[in-house]
Amino acid sequence: MANLLFAATESTHAAEAGEHAAAAGHDAGEIMHHLIEHVYDHPVLHIGWHPFGWEWLDLSITKLTLMMWIAAALIFILFRLLAAGQQKKGARGRYVNFLEPFVIYVRDQMVYPTMGPKLGRKYLPFFLTQFFFILFANLLGMIPMMSAATGNIAVCGSLAFTTLAAIIVMGMVEQGLFTFWKNLVPSGMPVWLIPLLFPIEVVSIFIKCFALTIRLFANMTAGHIVILTFIGLIFIFQSYFVAVPSISFALFIYMLEIFVAFLQAFIFTMLSIIFVHMAVHPEH
Repeated sequence: MANLLFAATESTHAAEAGEHAAAAGHDAGEIMHHLIEHVYDHPVLHIGWHPFGWEWLDLSITKLTLMMWIAAALIFILFRLLAAGQQKKGARGRYVNFLEPFVIYVRDQMVYPTMGPKLGRKYLPFFLTQFFFILFANLLGMIPMMSAATGNIAVCGSLAFTTLAAIIVMGMVEQGLFTFWKNLVPSGMPVWLIPLLFPIEVVSIFIKCFALTIRLFANMTAGHIVILTFIGLIFIFQSYFVAVPSISFALFIYMLEIFVAFLQAFIFTMLSIIFVHMAVHPEH
């Protein structure tokens, strides 16, 4: 999806793409396609390498790839500064003051109350990384000339896959290899029901992570689509009377999207914590 503030500020590539599509007599859907292609999916660096001759596998570096690299770099740099500030006795720099409340909130209000201090401290780095990566990826989509990586279902699916891996790996580590799979079926069930319930419970693990994917993707895409629709009206009608209310509504949705960026990072991480807790404590 198109970057929302990029579209709102009518940056050069999007404007040229929309004007070109409108001048060519394309309908509204084709105009939106041109905007999306230039703002969101246009490759930054085209590599043109197709391993094993697979034409469908394009390893070009897109804006989404770049956004994920920037989010990962921000996490590394900012938390290195946070760790350095914590090591200095009495030092309370701006990085510590800004990031520490978020870290404490994830630890004391999300991880510890659900998993307990012992297991929570053990797996806290994973959940902190997940939370801040999603948060930074969401917020980067608010900046002009950038795109929200979480507005792509493949990125959301990859994030959900980390939760799936955590459920299985952490569950087997805490319970044991065979005990984890055995405990998927509640004890005391009739023997004849086990062949029916076991595959259902296995599939339910994947369904949980699929729900994580769709939830994050849909919520981060919805606002972008609404803003893109308002901006698209400008290119369709080509009128100043349409431009003023369109930009006003787009900016209102943009401000709402900032709140959604934090909310979706919280929801995704909180659900991951609950799912992993259920894996390591099957009795709950």
